[in-house]
Amino acid sequence: MGLSAGGLIISSVPKALGIRGFGGISKVAVFSSIACTVVAIGLVVVDMGQPFRVWELFVYSNLGSPLMWDIIVLATYLILSCVYLWAQIQAERGKVSAVALRIISVIALVTAVLVHSVTAWIFGLQQGHEMWHTALLAPWFVSSALVCGTALVMAVVIGLRRAGYLNVEQDNIVRLAKLLGAFVLVDLYFFGCDLLTEGFPGGAGAEVVAMLTQGPLAPYFWFEIIGCVACAVICLTPALRRNGLLVAASLLAIAGIFCKRVQLLVGGFQITNLDLPFAMNSMSITYADGTLADAYANLVYWPTPLEFGVTLGVVALGFLIFFLGLKFLPLRPAEK
Repeated sequence: MGLSAGGLIISSVPKALGIRGFGGISKVAVFSSIACTVVAIGLVVVDMGQPFRVWELFVYSNLGSPLMWDIIVLATYLILSCVYLWAQIQAERGKVSAVALRIISVIALVTAVLVHSVTAWIFGLQQGHEMWHTALLAPWFVSSALVCGTALVMAVVIGLRRAGYLNVEQDNIVRLAKLLGAFVLVDLYFFGCDLLTEGFPGGAGAEVVAMLTQGPLAPYFWFEIIGCVACAVICLTPALRRNGLLVAASLLAIAGIFCKRVQLLVGGFQITNLDLPFAMNSMSITYADGTLADAYANLVYWPTPLEFGVTLGVVALGFLIFFLGLKFLPLRPAEK
């Protein structure tokens, strides 16, 4: 979902605010968002274990659950992205007015922010996990989505320009690079605020900081920091804004945000806020006064080959959808 945000936001912000866009990349950006959203929904479906029971989510839904909020906004986000792409194509043919397209752009922009906020609330509203229970998660998720989404759009545009599919001026790619550099700095600032707030009081949050910087998740932490700093340097230094380096910077940004997600998902289970009020069984903890935190102390999740394979299959579906769109849909800018 983070990757999908960039496409929709990069496309909708100029139209919503009535400012200059990025040189005819709008439809390609939106379609990349659609392909990524299909992948996100596909991963949810296969993770359920019984994909043919997806309909039960809606028949027996619990609207008090943030997980159900996420299902609703994901479906809305996909439908709205398709409507927005259709509106752009129809506007080029003179069948949709500029005012109507601008209204749809505003709705799309609000939905893009909302979908990442709801995803963050799935974690942030659970007080039983020290690393997740912070009000900063929602804006942090939005900033991370802007980073990896903008990086994806820039890498795709440079690739399609090299292949001769798009004719994009270097000026517009440079503007995307500047935007990516700014988003990366904001995201790093949020990360620094979170680490300082957790670690400075010397309480339970200090354990989280120690786990990230020195524990089993330290490689992900330092790769994120170094990769994102390198991305910002490349994007904000005029002499380094060559297309090859910009693609490398985009990939570093995407990999960095992926590492952050690994830290968040896996790290959230390593340190807990709640201890069970009864004795743990010997399969979990081998000594009598052990706590729930001790049960997770030496367990760090790593996907199985089957999980890697299933994930690869769903991601391949997203690539297939994107390439079919390039072949059969009018995603190039209209001739003036």
